[in-house]
Amino acid sequence: MESVPYGGTLIPPINFGMVETDLYRSGVPNELSFPFLEKLQLKKILYLAPDEVSQQFLNFVDDQGIELVALGWDGEKSPWKPISEEVVLNALDCILNVDNYPLHVMCNLGRHRTGTVIGCLRKLQRWNLTSIFEEYRRFAGSKVRLLNEQFIELFDTDLVRIPPNYPSWL
Repeated sequence: MESVPYGGTLIPPINFGMVETDLYRSGVPNELSFPFLEKLQLKKILYLAPDEVSQQFLNFVDDQGIELVALGWDGEKSPWKPISEEVVLNALDCILNVDNYPLHVMCNLGRHRTGTVIGCLRKLQRWNLTSIFEEYRRFAGSKVRLLNEQFIELFDTDLVRIPPNYPSWL
């Protein structure tokens, strides 16, 4: 019998959202969110932050057979360092490969790094910039970073490799 906290209530991680079918985003989950994530039957998690995740989270990922791909661990621990083009391209490589689905993209609070990657994905999907920034701001709240919006606006989608098995929504 699975145990779900708070009398059966499933609790999503901070800033959780569905990006597309079987593609999700959020901040780093805590233990209360593990039952919620378990229901998603994730195959892979992209972690974009420079900080190491908790041992509890590593145990959860291991127990669930989820592959954790850490793209933000570059030795530089500054949470203020903007995400690099290389990290965005590597994240999009993973996101555009349907063999990785169901897939979850996350960073510390699910705001800036995750928002930038998803913003670049939306640009690749040919969303207009107003809609991209509206989505970014919805998750960033009062902590919007104009440099991230500028990064998304100037991101060159021609650098993205489209795999043969890309998602139908692209």
